[in-house]
Amino acid sequence: MKKVITILSTIFLSHLAFGQVSGNINYQNQVKYPDHNINVSFPNQNININTTPTTDIFLSVKGLANVKADAYVAIFSVTQVGETTEEVNSLIDKRLSEALTKIKLKKGVETYIDMISFVPVYEYEVEKKLFSKKSYNEIPKGFELKKNIHIKYSDPNQLNDFTSILSNQEIYDLVRVDYFSSMLENIKKELINKAKLTLQEKSKNYESILGRSFANDQKRIVDGFKMVLPVEMYKSYESYSSSSLNLKKSAHVNNADKSSTLYYQPIIDKEFDFVINPTILEPVIQVKYEIKLVINRKEDKKETVNNKEYILITPSGDMKSILLN
Repeated sequence: MKKVITILSTIFLSHLAFGQVSGNINYQNQVKYPDHNINVSFPNQNININTTPTTDIFLSVKGLANVKADAYVAIFSVTQVGETTEEVNSLIDKRLSEALTKIKLKKGVETYIDMISFVPVYEYEVEKKLFSKKSYNEIPKGFELKKNIHIKYSDPNQLNDFTSILSNQEIYDLVRVDYFSSMLENIKKELINKAKLTLQEKSKNYESILGRSFANDQKRIVDGFKMVLPVEMYKSYESYSSSSLNLKKSAHVNNADKSSTLYYQPIIDKEFDFVINPTILEPVIQVKYEIKLVINRKEDKKETVNNKEYILITPSGDMKSILLN
């Protein structure tokens, strides 16, 4: 008779608080990390393993790779207004020409101008009448022209130079910075190979625990990638510490404006079976890979059903045990 033994393991981890090195983010009561339901002040550190009602065995391996970018594209927005189309085009072309001439002197830099919009601008003219209310008529005021500057570069330190050059032309709006890597395909292959070895080790471990081989069992495999870019992983918070006052309801309190800022919050790697390049110094491209193996154990069910024990009662009242294979 075969018996299935279920082992439940609970791991208790002590809660450690390091206020001096955690950063100002701890002033926030609720800070959610991506893909995790974690409270910074009181993190849930218990491990929850879901069991399935079937006899199938489910094996999962998750891998994470932190990939440093080797190319970047920064996008700056430029807005120009003028009274006539000739004026607005002349002004923006002059600003862009002077800025791009200096930017192109940088090594390995490529630029592209993206036309965004060219629209008329209106204002209201007040029409006064003697025996009626004022009328506000919308009239053309001029034109507004918007363009985006795309700058491709490979050295992340060059972004400071671009910002300085563009600010001299009153161009301050950095829309976004996109990250690219030529090593993504190689990283994906490395993730697959590492996940394969880890999955084989897990499978052997299960075979050792159950005392049987999965060689003749039916198996199904599904896998997939997900890539996360740095532009998606910036979070905002306010850094401050306020006093607690016991005041009457009628008291009037004037709160000061709090400074809001952003920080880069990458995917936390504690729920992955392995991590490639685990130490993160700068924003990186993060590639997640997961492979799931389902082992169908229907043969074991069949054996359990067929190996039944019956009790035969003879005419004399004796009971005999019969095992039917």
